[in-house]
Amino acid sequence: MADFAALYERLQEEREHLTSKLAQLKSANRPSSDKREGNPSGKKDEEASQVLEIESRIRTEKNLEDSLSEIEHALEKYGAGTYGSCDSCGQPIEPARLEALPRASLCLKCKSSQSPNARGR
Repeated sequence: MADFAALYERLQEEREHLTSKLAQLKSANRPSSDKREGNPSGKKDEEASQVLEIESRIRTEKNLEDSLSEIEHALEKYGAGTYGSCDSCGQPIEPARLEALPRASLCLKCKSSQSPNARGR
């Protein structure tokens, strides 16, 4: 049997960590400071580098926001008394799965029946 109180604490700690990390990421201003003057392709290289950096930051923000959303959902379920039950079939989520991924909201059977591209919940 999983210790739901301990998992709740882990979820709260992870929420604080992700919230802090997301705030840092959003407030960070990361303009590229190395100019490539004198090189005709320098400006294009710099612009391409900036685009890649922005895309990477957006992707990281999205992943953090998705994880944070999953944690918030798990905490809401804990408050409602439904934590540990599968969102799809209502059966208990395996304790080992919850220990490994406290924000899990689907049992292994329901998770495995999802499309291969689905993640998290």
